[in-house]
Amino acid sequence: MLVLLPPSEGKAPSGRGTALKLESLSLPGLTEARRAVLDELAELCAGDEEKAREVLGLSEGLRGEIAKNTELRSAGARPAGEIYTGVLYDALDLASLDTAAKRRASRSLLVFSGLWGAVRVTDRIPSYRCSMGVRLPGLGALGAHWRTPMAAALPEAAGDGLVLDLRSSAYTGAWKPKGEVAGRTATVRVLHAPTRKVVSHFNKATKGRIVRSLLAAGAAPAGPAELVETLRDLGYEVEVQAPARAGTAWALDVLVNEVH
Repeated sequence: MLVLLPPSEGKAPSGRGTALKLESLSLPGLTEARRAVLDELAELCAGDEEKAREVLGLSEGLRGEIAKNTELRSAGARPAGEIYTGVLYDALDLASLDTAAKRRASRSLLVFSGLWGAVRVTDRIPSYRCSMGVRLPGLGALGAHWRTPMAAALPEAAGDGLVLDLRSSAYTGAWKPKGEVAGRTATVRVLHAPTRKVVSHFNKATKGRIVRSLLAAGAAPAGPAELVETLRDLGYEVEVQAPARAGTAWALDVLVNEVH
């Protein structure tokens, strides 16, 4: 099973250990595309601060994030699972999983990123600020920048198992499963049961809880249909829309009343 996650806007500080080693990151087919983004982002942030703030879409209060991006090559790196914070990652709470569940997380979780393309939670990265919606002056829109290298790297990462796609819309454009891979992909939408609407907090927290539940249970559904049964067995209320034609993903709705 491969689980695709969005990153978080907020991130923990960089570590004090060894600096980034770009070639050591997972999915080596993305290395050159990562280097291109890293080089331009660092150059942008080392120059006109106001221009960098505008390009990155940062508020005045987040101006300090620009300086962080100038030190990406020298800052200490930490596992991505420690760098990403926020509602989804608080609910996932990787640090409190047992050893076996942590091993499953290292194999199955893939976090999408405007800067890195996608990384595993064990990949060591510095804290940064660069969303997939950014359009860099030289490279252009990052979603488009990542499509070609992702099209080669992600099917290999997916292997022949289930792909559970929990990404937000900003990150889905960088890679869309196609053909046979799409047929074993399940997307998940979390709905507030009383209103049948997507509520941001419920959506993020429930997705984190779903991933944690699957990892803790050692669940390994072979495909979308098995995933539906597994989630129901784990106590989730799931409605499913099987694809109308081959080569399209399954759509799952998870209904929640409240999130604790």
